[in-house]
Amino acid sequence: MKERSSILVRDAQLDDAFKGRMSIVEQKVHTMMAAPLQTKDRIIGLIYLDSPHVLREFTKDDLSLLTVMANIAAIRIENARLAEVEQAERIMARDLSQAADIQGRMLPEQAPDVPGADLAGFNMACRTVGGDYYDFFKYPDGRVALTLGDVSGKGMPASLMMMALHARVQVLAEEPGNLAQFMTRINKATCAKCPSNRFITFFFTLLDSHTGELAFANAGHNPPLIVHAAGTVEQLASGGLPLGIKANADYREGRTTLQPGDVLVIYSDGVTEAASPSGEEFGPTRLYEVVSRNVESSAAGIRDRIESALTKFSQGTQAADDITLVIAKRQAQTRALSMSDIPKFSS
Repeated sequence: MKERSSILVRDAQLDDAFKGRMSIVEQKVHTMMAAPLQTKDRIIGLIYLDSPHVLREFTKDDLSLLTVMANIAAIRIENARLAEVEQAERIMARDLSQAADIQGRMLPEQAPDVPGADLAGFNMACRTVGGDYYDFFKYPDGRVALTLGDVSGKGMPASLMMMALHARVQVLAEEPGNLAQFMTRINKATCAKCPSNRFITFFFTLLDSHTGELAFANAGHNPPLIVHAAGTVEQLASGGLPLGIKANADYREGRTTLQPGDVLVIYSDGVTEAASPSGEEFGPTRLYEVVSRNVESSAAGIRDRIESALTKFSQGTQAADDITLVIAKRQAQTRALSMSDIPKFSS
């Protein structure tokens, strides 16, 4: 097996390597031969024959025939194995495609229409299924919630945890209340089911589009950016640990204000960690520059500019992580015309 060669023993009783073996003696083995089942890159087994007949020893011609048979058998066995692998891969690809379809249905088809706020979202998994999650929640009082979560890891395990997070948020976001308490409840529910080697970074914010008031809590997520219409930038970091690490973790609620024309950008680390062919990362500075140059655009327009910048920067380099964006731009409030607004003309 080690030398990948066939072997012939005409008389085991005269061979120093075999004549003292109890198995040879008890089975009355006189002559034997073996040939490896050899594929291009490995040995997958062997064919072995022996005979007790003294008058008929195996010959070199017998060994040659056995070697040819072993080569043919190895090819047939390997082809059968590859066919099984191909079938299993087809089944896996089908299952992953269905899982991706189910997961895609859990993300918003489009951003809700909220007076005073322009919203947009985007998600692209680096594999068939991903671990990023985002959503919008519109409330009767005119407020809207925006959320983004990023499960550690990739592929199917991250996807399953993302779907579990989606279910928890759907229930708790109906009445979020104080966001520090809201985040505490989500974290406890996550810790109860989260494997020890996994965690979730999570950001949740409530925007009052009429006043611009923004309440938020950040569970270890990349601090979202507020790019003000005046050109300055603000980061939203108040919160605590990622979800799933410590069941009794404390969280803080942060507050700020979106002025008309200001843009809130929530993003997963797949955006800032997108790499160029040389290995350089896109980084938060480039993200800020793209948004600040396009701050006059709509939320969808800013999203598209970020996508375009990432594509140009990466130059075809395969994304190493899921890419997710949530954009919110506060619009100037408009009011209906009253009679006093209509100019009077003399006859």
